[in-house]
Amino acid sequence: MKTTPSIAKRSMIGLLCSIALISCKPTVKVEAPEKPITINMNIKIDHEIRVRLDKDIENMLDERTDIF
Repeated sequence: MKTTPSIAKRSMIGLLCSIALISCKPTVKVEAPEKPITINMNIKIDHEIRVRLDKDIENMLDERTDIF
């Protein structure tokens, strides 16, 4: 025949569990840094635009200088 724990034992177990949970609370601190955050970005952008015209179009542009 199994015996059930008494009310005093259950209360003591509940109290010990409560104390264990209360003592393990985490602490989170959010603080601003003393120095400002700097981001150094050295970027070099090179680009080339090449326009190749057909020979016919080049001739047309030479003939009609009033277009541009």
